[in-house]
Amino acid sequence: MADRYQKLTTSGPGAFVAKRLGLPQPEPLVRFRPGRPVVSGRVVLGGADGGRVGKTLRALLDSIGAEVETDSGAGAGETGTRPSVLVFDATGITDSGQLSALYAFFHPRIRSLAPNGRVVVVGTPPELVSDVSEATAQRALEGFVRSVGKELKRGATANLLLVAPGAENAVESAVRFAISPRSAYVSGQVVRIAGAKKVPAPADWERPLDGKVAVVTGASRGIGAVVAETLARDGAQVVVLDIPAQAEDLRRVAGRIDGTALELDITAADAADRLAEHLKEHHGGVDVVVHNAGITRDKTLGRMDAKRWDSVLAVNLTSVERLTARLLEGSSPVLRDGGRVIATSSISGIAGNVGQTNYAASKAGLIGYVQSLAPAASGRGITVNAIAPGFIETQMTAAVPLFIREAGRRMNSMKQGGQPVDVAEAVAFFASPGSAGVTGQVLRVCGQSLLGA
Repeated sequence: MADRYQKLTTSGPGAFVAKRLGLPQPEPLVRFRPGRPVVSGRVVLGGADGGRVGKTLRALLDSIGAEVETDSGAGAGETGTRPSVLVFDATGITDSGQLSALYAFFHPRIRSLAPNGRVVVVGTPPELVSDVSEATAQRALEGFVRSVGKELKRGATANLLLVAPGAENAVESAVRFAISPRSAYVSGQVVRIAGAKKVPAPADWERPLDGKVAVVTGASRGIGAVVAETLARDGAQVVVLDIPAQAEDLRRVAGRIDGTALELDITAADAADRLAEHLKEHHGGVDVVVHNAGITRDKTLGRMDAKRWDSVLAVNLTSVERLTARLLEGSSPVLRDGGRVIATSSISGIAGNVGQTNYAASKAGLIGYVQSLAPAASGRGITVNAIAPGFIETQMTAAVPLFIREAGRRMNSMKQGGQPVDVAEAVAFFASPGSAGVTGQVLRVCGQSLLGA
């Protein structure tokens, strides 16, 4: 659905009025398009003394053809151009006094960051640090980055990558995502990167899923359809799945991406077996499983009948457990080694919402499922992650009453709703072979929503 307010405030007269009245002025976000560079414009790379990821970051930025400037204390005024990306390696910070390095690097540059710019801070997971002073300082990075994200204007984002010692070789996928237009609606987030036995760099970062098979549930329309299109864009052979009532729309999606359609009610008693048999028979297995199907049946708890409660939990949570368990079981499992499981949660599962006790319980349950399954699946190189979308412009949100809809759009750092492709790009990030070190994560795609912050 079109955001008429955003269109108004980006016009000359509308922008003038909005500025005079102090109204939100949402910046049109630049999103990824195939063939475009990972990053356009100048990248400034800095770091605290003793950082362990700086050399890796420099080599990575050079490999993608970025225009890199190392920290010289110069802001935009001295170079004449606004930086597009500011990257800081904070892994060398070992006590709170050294946090001043963040101020020294960002203070002269942050106000000159280009529209749709990126701030990326790289640190160490505090829970992996034994020294109290260092753990304290590394935990401080999260508060810094989340606050920077709320201060940035004009579509810029800030995110924190926490890299475990020994996982420096696993950062490329996360860095590419964080500095590129693929993360247009992801801000104020923390991504942990652990060491992985093997982190295969895709032969072609434009098509990292070449030769992979993916299945997307709830794919006949909305976010699910765009997820399927995005995975196909990245090279995957995609099986789109939805209930028989959506068969016509489902076949259209399959046709657009040269994929295949499977009509299936995922709550049926034989759904897991039917899906496993289909994937085994037609594709020999599957590499990426995206649990996108979901429903809402909203009512306040005192007015909610059992059918509303049961149907939401069955579709949104129980079916995910049953399907995944079936794909993982046996001596020759359907989900291949190095596979990816990605569930669609929601910020409602983090913050709760009036009239959504059933929905929020199911989405919070998905977060618990992802975090508990990830360690168990890691032995086969399988990662398990979740996306938690905020306000995304879909048919579902278009039906929300006007004032609630406008509140959802504006109550985030980007001052606008996201697009289905924003969720799809996050799914594609998790699905990439290069994301082997990212598991058990919940990534909010919400423009840094104030809800649950």
